[in-house]
Formats: sequence, structure tokens, C-alpha cells
Amino acid sequence: MGRASLPKRSVKPQKPSYILDEQIGFILRQVWQRHATIFAKEIGINLTSAQWAALAKLTETGPCSQNLLGRLTAMDPATIQGVVRRLTARGLIERTHDPMDRRIAVLTPTREGIALIGRAVTSARRSHAAALSPLTHREQCLLLTLLQKMNER
Repeated sequence: MGRASLPKRSVKPQKPSYILDEQIGFILRQVWQRHATIFAKEIGINLTSAQWAALAKLTETGPCSQNLLGRLTAMDPATIQGVVRRLTARGLIERTHDPMDRRIAVLTPTREGIALIGRAVTSARRSHAAALSPLTHREQCLLLTLLQKMNER
């Protein structure tokens, strides 16, 4: 004789304690990937977003040390070193030494670098607008304000 079958009980699945899609880091990474794709398509020049950031910041600030440029663009020393090396090789920035301390490299955008930024800034603005396009103007302003607040140290 067979065993009597037990009635099936419906088991309600419990919500996991950690949902990746709800985590700020994961969401920011996805937004960053979307922006990077838009930027690469829109910019129209052969620069990575890190190279663009370094050249744009250097054009904005004028001559500065490699260390400071890395801090201003949120790049670690190894990353900024590679970015500077590639921009220098392309003739977009030049590297000299601080006359007061020869250990300090001073970076300056070249005429070619400044001209490249000038030609591409409209495209960069379009990529910014495209990345924010799912939001209303008010939401865009709020998002940027909140992100800047989160970035305060």
C-alpha cells in the first residue's frame, strides 16, 4: 500500500535580504555604463571618457601637477599616469618640470588640446543632455544636486 500523499502547501517565497538592483553602487554603475555609451557615440573624437575628463579639466584649470589633476578628476595615480602618457603622446598636453621642484611634473594643454576641447564641447554637452533625457528638467537639477551632495567630503 502506498503512502498517502500530503496536501501541497503553497510556500510564499521570502524576499531576499539583499537585492542587487536596489543598491546605489549597482544603479550608479548601470547609469555610468549608459552615459559612457552615449558619450562614446556622441563625442566624435577618439578620446576615452577619462582622457576627455583630464584634458577638459586641464583646459579649465590651466597648468597643474599630475597629482592635482588626478585628484581633480577622481583618478588614482596609476590611472592618471596612463591617461597623461597617452594625451602627451598625442600632442594634446605637454609635460614640463616645476622650476622650483624638478620632481613635480607640470601639465599644460597644448594648442591642439585646447582646440580639440573647443571642437568637441558641443558634443559633450549633447551627451550630458542625452544621458539625463529620461528626467524632467526639475528632476535633472535635483539629481545633479543630490549627486553633488553625496560627493561632498
